[in-house]
Amino acid sequence: MRGVNRVMLIGNLGKDPDMQFLEGNIGVAKFSLATTETYKDRSGKLISQTEWHTIVLWRGLAELAQKYLHKGSLVYIEGRLKTRSWEDKEGNKKCATEIVGDNLIMLDKRADGTTAGSDVIDNLPGGGDIPPIDDGAERLPF
Repeated sequence: MRGVNRVMLIGNLGKDPDMQFLEGNIGVAKFSLATTETYKDRSGKLISQTEWHTIVLWRGLAELAQKYLHKGSLVYIEGRLKTRSWEDKEGNKKCATEIVGDNLIMLDKRADGTTAGSDVIDNLPGGGDIPPIDDGAERLPF
């Protein structure tokens, strides 16, 4: 059986993308993305929790991010989780989990009031709704 490793996030950039070029002029951009979940606790008080994600984009997506994204930009990112490990200078083992993006839609408003990625979003099934993943699994009835 094959596994599924898909991540879909909508959030705001925590900083401008950090662009680097590797051997062979291969571009890679990295930035932090904040997603916030809001819910009410038992007493009815509104609670917001922010999660920070490290996003990594390669090649054309990296160059797109460098050119158009900045701190605060609202984006839709789709990709996969990737965990990597290494040893620091002192020999301590370090580990990081990142989202390697393979789809990016800019959701910021343009000067004309339309969404920057609206041409892409309007062509999605459902007329702008982010399509659900149909993995063929039965859904639980609750």
